[in-house]
Amino acid sequence: MKNLKALLFSGAAYFFMVGCAHLVGWKIPGLYLYFNVPSLAYQDKIIALLAFGWAGFFYASFLNPTRNLVKSILFIGVVAIIILTVINLTTDFKSLGTSIDPRWFYGETAVLFVYWLSLVKTYQKVVTGTTFH
Repeated sequence: MKNLKALLFSGAAYFFMVGCAHLVGWKIPGLYLYFNVPSLAYQDKIIALLAFGWAGFFYASFLNPTRNLVKSILFIGVVAIIILTVINLTTDFKSLGTSIDPRWFYGETAVLFVYWLSLVKTYQKVVTGTTFH
């Protein structure tokens, strides 16, 4: 359970930092997935709002990691990774700027997938080894 809680807390911290970066417009790779793609301030504020929501969801799961909360995180996580992959595959990034290298976006999505996969594996260990609330 300790490892699961650590992963959930790190997810909360990550999405909190994503929210902060988008709120102030700091295009930091990893916190801004499409960091070198033009964006409008209102779009960044909407993303910040959603990221803070994800942070709260992860933090609530960290405080009380029930099966339903963790399963929800795993489900929305895989949906998010699929959507990011679709965006990466279907967007003509070169039309938005010749200096945009979409390989960055694939890499960032891959890192999120690795995090999600580690959360799945850790959740499976907890489920088979202990009881949930």
